[in-house]
Parts: sequence; C-alpha cells; structure tokens
Amino acid sequence: MADFALLHRPALADAKSGQFGAPSNPQRITLTALPEGHVLHVLSARGSGDLQDLIPRIGDGTPHAVRPYGPGQWFVIGDAPLPAAEIFGKTPLLDGKASISDQGHGRVRIGISGASVEAVLAKGTAVDLAVSNFPVGHSAMTLIGHISALISRTGEDSFELLVLRGFAASLWDELIEMSLEFGVDANLAS
Repeated sequence: MADFALLHRPALADAKSGQFGAPSNPQRITLTALPEGHVLHVLSARGSGDLQDLIPRIGDGTPHAVRPYGPGQWFVIGDAPLPAAEIFGKTPLLDGKASISDQGHGRVRIGISGASVEAVLAKGTAVDLAVSNFPVGHSAMTLIGHISALISRTGEDSFELLVLRGFAASLWDELIEMSLEFGVDANLAS
C-alpha cells in the first residue's frame, strides 16, 4: 500500500472574501471564518442527573465555550486543536456520567457581527434573536435557510454559527447575500 500525506484544507478556503453590498455605514456586518480548533460533543448517560457544573470543566475556560445542543447534549468549543490524548484525558472528569466525541473534523464555526446582525439573521431563521429573549451565552439549534446550524450569541451584537463542514461554504454565501443591504466585510483569515 502506498503512503500518502493527508493535507488539511480549511472548509472555507475557497469562499468569497472582501467587501460586498452597501458602501460603508454604521450598520455594516462583519463575517469571519473562525479557527478550526476543537469541537467536542458531550452526551450525558441516561440517569446521570444534572451535569451543568461538570461540563464546563471540559472546556478551556473561555467565555461561551460550552454550548447546550439538546437535552443532555453540549458542544465544547475552542480555537486550539486538541490532540487525541488530551481529549481522552478529559473523560475521567465526567466520571462515567457522559461521553465525549471529537466533532472538530466535521463542524465549522462562522462568526457574524455588527449593529444589524439580528436583522440579517432574522432573514434566515425563525428564532427570536432579540437580546431580551436570546441573551449573551444562549444557544439554539435552528435552520438558517435550509441549513441546520447551532447559533450562539457571543456578544451584544455578535453571534457564532456552528455548521456541518459540507454546508459551510453554502451558508457563508447565504450570509453574504443576506447582509448586502447593510454591507458586509467577509474575512477568511483566522
């Protein structure tokens, strides 16, 4: 069997970048391809009880690293890739109450921010993203157009979208289109 090297290529490597839409204005949107660090899926065991205090110990301590994904499920996100030994080293923290699965290879994070970010995202999702209903640190699984994504509010005017790798480029293009009336700066550098 021939040996070959696997080369990592970011999912958004060929995506459109630059300035699009309306000229500079205070409501301009910024779209950013975030680092392809780590995405750990934590799934609680049946009857494991409340794990709210336990799950953050798996993260790197950065704000909003832990994101609820569904009942008994969380994503633990970070900018730095984790070697397998470090991921498996976190399992004793869970004491058999949950399991960890590395999803970093199959998920991509996209940041979107700006004064009109709620109006832009409202074009694609039915989730009420008003800060009074969707505060900083809140996450929800939703559709943006036809694409399933985990949306998380990371700041007053900023969100992070977690999407399956195969849909990242399509979502990127849709976000640019949805932002054109406000103007958008699409940044691939991470």
